[in-house]
Amino acid sequence: MDNVSVLTFFVLSGLNYTVQHRIIIFALTLLCYSVIWIVNAALIITIIVDRKLHEPMHVFLCNLCINGLYGTAGFYPKFLMDLLSTTHVISYAGCLLQGFVLHSSACADLSFLAVMAYDRYVAICRPLVYHSVMTKQKVCVFVFFAWLVPIYLVFMGSVTTSRSRLCGSHIPRIYCINWLIGRLACSASIANVAIPAFNYTFYSGHFVFIIWSYVYLIRTCLTSRENMTKFIQTCLPHLFCLLIFIVCLLFDLLYMRFGSKDLPQSAQNFMAIVFLLIPPLFNPLIYGFKLTQIRNRIMEFLCGKHL
Repeated sequence: MDNVSVLTFFVLSGLNYTVQHRIIIFALTLLCYSVIWIVNAALIITIIVDRKLHEPMHVFLCNLCINGLYGTAGFYPKFLMDLLSTTHVISYAGCLLQGFVLHSSACADLSFLAVMAYDRYVAICRPLVYHSVMTKQKVCVFVFFAWLVPIYLVFMGSVTTSRSRLCGSHIPRIYCINWLIGRLACSASIANVAIPAFNYTFYSGHFVFIIWSYVYLIRTCLTSRENMTKFIQTCLPHLFCLLIFIVCLLFDLLYMRFGSKDLPQSAQNFMAIVFLLIPPLFNPLIYGFKLTQIRNRIMEFLCGKHL
């Protein structure tokens, strides 16, 4: 294949093994995706409708759930259609778009987890200046850049990937990601190496900041019972969701780099979708059950009570 213009589609070979079980897998996937939509939408609507929940922490949480729906929308509809089809192909433009959505969603997750960690740091470690630091204007700025930066960085990576000359159309996964498209390039350009390296470094910095902030928070809270109570009530959900996200994402990244081709295809597929399954499903459940204000509001709505 001498020119990228010749390539019009990619073959997703990860679904080949599902032919015999595709109806069962389709039903389970549809059920899972429906639950993801229900729990995330319930939390988003609750926060939007109730003005008492228009606090920085809840605003960031609302955007985290919106991002969960955004990311899963890049995978589940296409996956469900593939399960009902005998040919598992995706157009060149569709593959780039899917890779963009999945990458930008993962990066936005880290962005929102970082600003949520900063919010908790200011609330617990600097409570006297919290309302002057976390103003509505600054919260809007944080939300804006938490969306803009990952979208811009991943977009730049997608543009450089789209300009590469590709020498293959076979993707051994059930969805497209830019890293695998880049591996099909006939030759690696400086931009194809530099931009992903910068993005990985940039978001590794997010991870380091989040870990540092929680270490500092725990050290601060150990000196005060009141702070420890506040940490348990508001920070544990963030910490659980962070650990879930990091473990799921690292699981997939490590497999992409070091995974064995001898691993059964079903295991490979599960490892590939774990970060599209567990965080979007468990994040709203953890926050909904753990954060008292949100839990009470949801229960009031379910029980038909009104303020």
